[in-house]
Amino acid sequence: YIKKQFSEAKIDWIVEKQFVGILENNPDIQTIYPLHLKNNRRHFFQEYQKLKTIAKQNQYDVVLDLQGLIKSAIVARILSKNCVGFNKQSLREPLAAWLYKTSFDIPYEENVIMRNLMLTCLALNIPLPNIQTKKPFLFSTFQSSFFPELLIITGSSWRSKVYPKEHFITIINTLNIKSFVAWGNEQEQEDAQFICSHTNATMLPKIDLNELKAIIKNSHLVIGADTGPTHMAWASERPSITIFGPTPSGRNTVQTAINIVVDCEKSIDVKKINKHDFCIQQINPNKIIMLAQSLLAC
Repeated sequence: YIKKQFSEAKIDWIVEKQFVGILENNPDIQTIYPLHLKNNRRHFFQEYQKLKTIAKQNQYDVVLDLQGLIKSAIVARILSKNCVGFNKQSLREPLAAWLYKTSFDIPYEENVIMRNLMLTCLALNIPLPNIQTKKPFLFSTFQSSFFPELLIITGSSWRSKVYPKEHFITIINTLNIKSFVAWGNEQEQEDAQFICSHTNATMLPKIDLNELKAIIKNSHLVIGADTGPTHMAWASERPSITIFGPTPSGRNTVQTAINIVVDCEKSIDVKKINKHDFCIQQINPNKIIMLAQSLLAC
């Protein structure tokens, strides 16, 4: 969207090393600079020197901190004195706001996608777009041989966000279509094996983010919890059902005609998330089956 407003703009992206694959091959991004800051305090000085070099090479006009943490605010400040972020009332870590030259009041409870979009538009003085008319913005060079009618995403960052494997079995067996199950770590692999042993689904091999993007693009429907791979379906304009437990669905995704959510139908305070709330286990798989049948019929 920035490129539509400023066609000659050079846009670089600073990203945690493990997530580079999500951004790769995007024609609107000039350069992706990976950092290794997560759980890596010992090497912060090394990463600091890398940032100083990046700043010197590029002389950025403006740096946007969409992460809104003290760590990311430090990164933004090193890259340019003209850094922009959320104000202290809008942050989970309010001290970050002191590092910005300019900050904006966009409530923390606001939808995450819209928060980032609003900050970008305010910082660059451009109008807010209609996000429902977005085009796919994840790109892959991988030519996958997998074409799922149904792609199941088994895991999430917390176990309380993971939908029960027994419910996934019910969904797969009822829909009875060509299904694949994706996984990313040892626990998710065990869950995927259990699901596939009780259904006709195929467990995908270990894949990287570039291949995952290609498989999602090939999928007729993606079903999973509140986690990156499920949200990638929204970003790729592929039909999806995102299942929410202890996290607020209204804040974490934007629904469309083909991207819908199922949640626990309870009020959740975004500043007091209970990671030990396993309400997701109570969501009836029949509800998801009905929604899936509707999306598959489109």
